[in-house]
Amino acid sequence: MRNFAAFRGMRGFTKPLILVLINKQFMIDKNVIKSAVDEWLEQGDYYLVDVEMTSDDRIVIEIDHADGVWIEDCASLSRFLQEKLGDELGDYELEVGSAGIGQPFKVVQQYRNHIGKEVEVLQANGQKVQGLLKEVSEDGTQFVVTVKEKQQVEGKKRPVWVEVDKTFAVAEVKYCRYLLAFK
Repeated sequence: MRNFAAFRGMRGFTKPLILVLINKQFMIDKNVIKSAVDEWLEQGDYYLVDVEMTSDDRIVIEIDHADGVWIEDCASLSRFLQEKLGDELGDYELEVGSAGIGQPFKVVQQYRNHIGKEVEVLQANGQKVQGLLKEVSEDGTQFVVTVKEKQQVEGKKRPVWVEVDKTFAVAEVKYCRYLLAFK
C-alpha cells in the first residue's frame, strides 16, 4: 500500500487528498470461499462456523463437528480449497481449523451440539450465568439454560437452591460458550 502526499493547489479542497493504491495481484470474494467450503462439507457431517479474511492477507476458516474436528479433515479441506480455487487464492495465507473448545458459539449448530452440557452466558448487561444448556428453539433464535438460584420457598426460613429455566435470545447475549469441566 502506498500513501501519497496531498496536493494543495486545487480550489475547493480544504483537506489533504490521500490516494491509496492497493497492489494486490488477486482479490477473492468471501462468498466464493464459502461456496467452495460448502461443496466440501457436503461429503460429511462437518459444518462451517466462520470464514474470516484478515487485513494481513490471511483467510481463516473454522469448521466444527458434533464429535470434534480431526486435523486430517482440516488438511483435506485445505487441499480441496487449494485445488478448487488455485490462483484465485493469490497471495493469501490459508488457515483451516476447528472453532475451538471454550470459544463463543457462532452458529446454531454449535448450540445444538452442546445441549445437555454446561455453558456460560454473558448477558448484554454484563452479568454471567452458568448452567445446563437445555434446548434451542427450532428457528435458532433462542435457547434455554437451566440454572441454580437461591429462592425463598414458602414454609422455609432460609432461601434454598432451586433449578430455574432461563430463556435467552441469541441476538441479545454477548456470548454463550461451552464450559470446560476438569474432573
